[in-house]
Amino acid sequence: MAEASSDAEEFPVGTWVVDGTRQRLGRVMGHEGPYIQLRPPGGGREWDVRPESVREAVEHEILRARRPETGAATERRP
Repeated sequence: MAEASSDAEEFPVGTWVVDGTRQRLGRVMGHEGPYIQLRPPGGGREWDVRPESVREAVEHEILRARRPETGAATERRP
């Protein structure tokens, strides 16, 4: 398992990370004060997390979370 970071800037905007306090995947949307702002896959309400509680997501976590988005897009095709 990856170690959590204490530096918010280590995670640039657009990076997929896991919030260890909530066990939720989120995309970095910005940095505000001491916090990293995350948004869940597929959109939704952003939340703030302390950098020391975040680790970079691994590929299978990102793919698993994005699968519903991909499936929905495929189902809409004629």
